[in-house]
Amino acid sequence: MIHSMTAFARCERQGEWGTAAWELRSVNHRYLEAGVRMPESVRDLEGVVRERLRTALKRGKVEAGLRLQTGEAAAAGVSLDVELARQVVHASREVDSLLYNPAPVSSMDVLRWPGVIRTEQADPETLKAALLELLDEAIAELLEARAREGAQLRGFIEERLAAVGAEVERVRTRVPEVLAAQRERLLARLEEVRAELDPARLEQEMVLLAQKIDVTEEMDRLGAHVKEVGRVLKQGGAVGRRLDFLMQELNREANTLGSKSQDAETTRSSVELKVLIEQMREQVQNIE
Repeated sequence: MIHSMTAFARCERQGEWGTAAWELRSVNHRYLEAGVRMPESVRDLEGVVRERLRTALKRGKVEAGLRLQTGEAAAAGVSLDVELARQVVHASREVDSLLYNPAPVSSMDVLRWPGVIRTEQADPETLKAALLELLDEAIAELLEARAREGAQLRGFIEERLAAVGAEVERVRTRVPEVLAAQRERLLARLEEVRAELDPARLEQEMVLLAQKIDVTEEMDRLGAHVKEVGRVLKQGGAVGRRLDFLMQELNREANTLGSKSQDAETTRSSVELKVLIEQMREQVQNIE
């Protein structure tokens, strides 16, 4: 299966500990680069998060962000520190004795004092286990999205690959005709001075010219590269780099074909091949 490096996934969950949501974004990149954004309260999980991303993904720039909301929703219970409240009230009365016109202190003022109300948080290990389980769900969703996009990329590339193969065969069938026409043109130009030339040397020059303009070898290599690209696509896995190398080789042969071209049809085929190869190369950049 072919996987794209471009995808997005989001998973959210609520529990006694609060609400959490993982968002994963990935784009194409030469290697695997993972960025993690997490609240400081669970920062010790960052190493585990990175390891799970490295295990699941081979290439791509991945941004993993965790949104965690705790507080009242995450509180397992509320308790009052009576002793601290008593101290706050006593201190307030002492301050009142120093003022000419003290303002009354309400019970809510006392409750707002830090530490007077204690919230009992859920077990931190339970929270961390839930966050990692939610992360696994988000990674699975990201992989599914990358697989769907990869299937589309494979279809696009196979369509262009078939067009490249057809263009190669079109040029291959014209090779004998092009060589014969080139030979006839050269003979016509030399007809007037044939008597002054050594027939053996003339034939030798004809052979050398035929070798310079013969594109059979380029056609064979193009055909071999087309078959290899098809094989790699069927093989699947992390094949993006190999496909990128094959695109370079295809383009090299298409350029050579254009430089050797001796007729308009072969030149047109060379241009068409380069357009198709470039279209494939652009899509290959997104394959893992």
